[in-house]
Amino acid sequence: MNPLALLFLIAGLGLIGWLTGRARALRIDRGGAKRLHSLPSQHGWYVATWAVLPALLFVAVWASLSPSLVRDAVLEHPAAAQLPQFEFERDALLAEAKRVAEHPDDARAFDPVAQQLAAPTRAAETRYNWMGGAIAILLAFSCGLFAWSRVRAQLKARNQVERIVMTLLLVASLIAILTTLGIFLSLLWESLRFFEQVPITDFLFGTHWSPQVIEASNPGKSLGAVPLFWGTFFIGAVIAMLVAIPFGLMSAIYLTQYAAPRVRAWMKPTLEMLAGVPTVVYGYFAALTVAPAVRDLAVMLGMPFASSESALAAGLVMGVMIIPFVSSMADDSIAAVPTAMRDGSLAMGATHSETISRVLLPAALPGVVAGVLLAVSRAIGETMIVVMAASGAANITLNPFESATTVTKQIVDLLTGEAEFDSPKTLAAFALGLTLFVITLLLNIVALRVVKKYREAYE
Repeated sequence: MNPLALLFLIAGLGLIGWLTGRARALRIDRGGAKRLHSLPSQHGWYVATWAVLPALLFVAVWASLSPSLVRDAVLEHPAAAQLPQFEFERDALLAEAKRVAEHPDDARAFDPVAQQLAAPTRAAETRYNWMGGAIAILLAFSCGLFAWSRVRAQLKARNQVERIVMTLLLVASLIAILTTLGIFLSLLWESLRFFEQVPITDFLFGTHWSPQVIEASNPGKSLGAVPLFWGTFFIGAVIAMLVAIPFGLMSAIYLTQYAAPRVRAWMKPTLEMLAGVPTVVYGYFAALTVAPAVRDLAVMLGMPFASSESALAAGLVMGVMIIPFVSSMADDSIAAVPTAMRDGSLAMGATHSETISRVLLPAALPGVVAGVLLAVSRAIGETMIVVMAASGAANITLNPFESATTVTKQIVDLLTGEAEFDSPKTLAAFALGLTLFVITLLLNIVALRVVKKYREAYE
């Protein structure tokens, strides 16, 4: 059965449940013997939720179980005896057979074994799809009928519907938390495998990064991540912030204190459009425009061997990208300062600029600092700009015209190579990801605490 058709059938049964539940409640209410505890529509929602939710839950579980059932059924077919023993090759042939089974008129397998297994795959998928659809419809009908039979005057349908809605809202709110926890645990698991082969001290405090040449006896000698941490900090937290903080803060001051309402109405959205530009566009801009200009500037300054993949090129473009983060937070923080503080300063004889520098900015400083921390966490996690504009050379340098690399660029390089998944070179990407995850998490926690303290001061 088509999944979309199955969802429409379940939704239709839910609608029928709502109508019949509401009609039964109205009939009881018109009898006049007892007063309904809940509204007739709430009884309808009670029946509809019983008809829809169990069926949808079963469909979700069946969707995760049916692929393994189809696979087992296909492997029992006589043609499956010709499949190779190597699991990767076997999975590739089964995937090819599934592709042919789903598009029998347009696709044809390159391997004859996969072509032979296409028909059994299609038959197994059809059988289990109809089986799951029939069970889901039967479940929706039976659960809806059970709920309909319980509709009576004393039924607290409103309380039960509100409890179901509250549970759904709780599950929706937990999705982000569980996703974050899953990301952390997956990174932690692979990082522990990496630290079984490479000492954590060599990784965190080593100054030599060369994953292309790893000694089997001492892999930690070539996997010191200090140059990566320095490059990430130098590009994302130094150069980018030297661009983002002044321009973001000054634009926020101008928009809140000097700009006319008409100017602010079009300038603020235009500034915030920078946050919506895809990062790959920034990467192209950095690689094709900014990097050659920075190299020409270095040549003019007496550095003829300057690289076009410099830390300055990536940092400048990254700073432009995160200007809206600093500007938006600073704008909101300055606007949230009580008007009485500004009026009192002006009444005491201070000029407009003195009021901004000595009253408004100090009062808005917690919010500005929170915006800067959020911008830093965004900058150090940026990937596309550094992949396209920064170098892969792991250097510890203070010269912005020299090449530097970052953690995110090295993660991309490590995971796009041809090394074995269990090798220290590949597992190092997960250790780098875990370190970057912890750093950005700490920065976000600090920023949220600063914002919370700021809100408590003026609410």
